[in-house]
Amino acid sequence: MRSGAKVAIVGGVFAVVAGGVGYGGYNLWNGITGGDSSVGTASNDAPKTGPVTAEEVTTTARDFLAAWAAGEPERAGQLTNDPVTAEPAVAAYREGAGVTEATITPGAPVGEKVPFTVKATVTYKGVSKPWSYASELTVVRGATTGRPLVKWAPSVLHPKLTTTEATLRTGEAETASVKAVDRKGEELTAEKYPSLRPILDTLRERYGAKAGGTTGIETWIDSGNETVADSTLLVLSKGKPGTLKTTIDADVQAAAEKAVKTYGNASVAAIEPSTGAIRAVANSPATEYNIAFRGAQAPGSTMKIVTAAMMMQNGIATPDTKVECPSTVVSRSSTFQNLDKFSIADGTLTESFRRSCNTAFIKAIKPLAGKNIADTALGTTARDSFGIGQVWKVGVPAADGSVPESAGSDTPASYIGQGKITMSALNVASLSATVKNGGFLQPYLVARSLDDREFAEAAPLSSEVALGLQKMMNAAATASDGTATEAMAGVPFPKGAKTGSAEVDSQGKSNSWFTGYSGDLAAAAVVQEGGHGSDAAGPVVAAVLKAG
Repeated sequence: MRSGAKVAIVGGVFAVVAGGVGYGGYNLWNGITGGDSSVGTASNDAPKTGPVTAEEVTTTARDFLAAWAAGEPERAGQLTNDPVTAEPAVAAYREGAGVTEATITPGAPVGEKVPFTVKATVTYKGVSKPWSYASELTVVRGATTGRPLVKWAPSVLHPKLTTTEATLRTGEAETASVKAVDRKGEELTAEKYPSLRPILDTLRERYGAKAGGTTGIETWIDSGNETVADSTLLVLSKGKPGTLKTTIDADVQAAAEKAVKTYGNASVAAIEPSTGAIRAVANSPATEYNIAFRGAQAPGSTMKIVTAAMMMQNGIATPDTKVECPSTVVSRSSTFQNLDKFSIADGTLTESFRRSCNTAFIKAIKPLAGKNIADTALGTTARDSFGIGQVWKVGVPAADGSVPESAGSDTPASYIGQGKITMSALNVASLSATVKNGGFLQPYLVARSLDDREFAEAAPLSSEVALGLQKMMNAAATASDGTATEAMAGVPFPKGAKTGSAEVDSQGKSNSWFTGYSGDLAAAAVVQEGGHGSDAAGPVVAAVLKAG
C-alpha cells in the first residue's frame, strides 16, 4: 500500500458503493482461506456443486470489490480462483497507477457477471486528474472447494489489461508526445479512427522524439512485451507533441472504418499504387492487434493474380490461351474442384480468371514445351515480382507474406491460395497495387527518411505480364459473368478486381477475400467466415475505392 494513503471501505478515500450507500463493516473471511483449493473447507462437508446462485454472485462480487477498495490485496486475492496471480496484481494497481482516491460502484448482476464502474483520482508529483472507467467480473464455483470465487483475469482491474504481463503505470511518459496527421495535415486520433489506435501508439514510441515531441505525465498500460506498443489511458499533463506526417488519407480512412463495421470480424487496407503509400487501414473489432497488417491467413483465389503472372512468365499461358476448366481435377493424388463443380468448355485463361476456375489454374501448370515448373516457382514469382516473402518495413509492425517452397498436394493448393501460403490484407492489397502500377513498390506508412529503413524491392513486371493481369482483373470486375462485377459496380474506371474464398478447417464457412483497384488506389479486405469473396469482402473494398 502507498505510504500515507487513506484507505477505508467507508469514511476514507476508497469506497465501494451501491445506490449511493457505502458498504462497511464486512466480516469478509472469518478465517476462510480462498482460492481454488481444498484449504478452508470442513473435512466432513462435501464441496458444493452446481451453478453459482444469484446471492453468491452478489455477495462474492461485493466482498471482492470491498477488499480491493480497502487496499487489502491478500484478501481480494483469496476471493478469486487464482490468488497467487491476483494478489500481486491488486497490490500493484494502487502503487503502479498512482491511484489516491477511488469509488467502485457495482451494477446489477447479469447471470454470473457483475459490471462495475471505477471513479478514481490519479496523482503523480503533485499533479492529479480524475479517471473513470467501467469493467466487470465473473463469479464461478471453485472446482475443488465449491466456494463462489471471482474468476481471475487482469481485465477485472481494467478492461485493457489483457495479459498477465501487462501492468498499469503512472509517471513521466516513456515516449515523447506526437500529433499524427494525414497526408493533408488533418489530425488522426484514436477517438475518431479507432482502428488507428495501435498504429498511433507505435508511431509515438518509434518517432515521437524524432518528430520533436517532449514527454508529459501519463497513466498507461505497460504491455510488458517489446513487440506490443504501450497504450495511454490518461494524460495528467501534456508534453509538447511533435507533428508526424503519415500517408493516411482521412477520407479513405473514414470510409474504411465504416465499411468494416458491417461485419463482426473484418479487415481492410488501401494503398496508392504509384507510390506505395498506405492510405487506410481498418479492423472490426478495432483492437490493440492490427490484423489488417499483422494477420497471416490463406488468401484464397486472390492468389491467382500471382499464379497467372507465374504462368505468363514461364510461357505456360497468356490471357488468350485456351485452357481446360473441368469441374474437378486430380493433382498429386488430391482432388480439387470448382465452386458448385462448374466447368468451362473451350475457354481462355481470362475466362477462367474472371470466373475463378480453380481447376484451370491447377491443370494447366505442368511441364510444357520442355519447361519444368518446380515447387519453388510460385514463391519465386511472389518474391521477385510482387515483393511477397521479403521483409517490409512499413513503419509499424506488419507481417510479411509467405509463399514457401511446397511439396505434394500443397503445390497445386498453393496455386489457388491454399496450402501453406499466408498473407495479410495489406499484402493482398499490394498485389492489386503492383498490377495497377506495373511493378511492386513496398507499402509504407511514414517516410523512410525518418529512420533510413531499407525498403523491399522487386523487378518491374514486363509490359506483357502487367497488361495481361490488368486485362484479366478488369474482366473479373466488369464482365457479365465476372465474380467481382456486382461488387465493383459503381467503382470508377480504370478498375480491376479478384475475388477469393479461403477454406479453414475449423470453420463452417470460408473466409471472404477481395482485392481490387480503381484509379490510383488499391485495396484488399478479408471477412472471417464471410463466404464468397463478392458477398462480404467485396462491398468493403468497393466502399474504400469509391472514397478515393
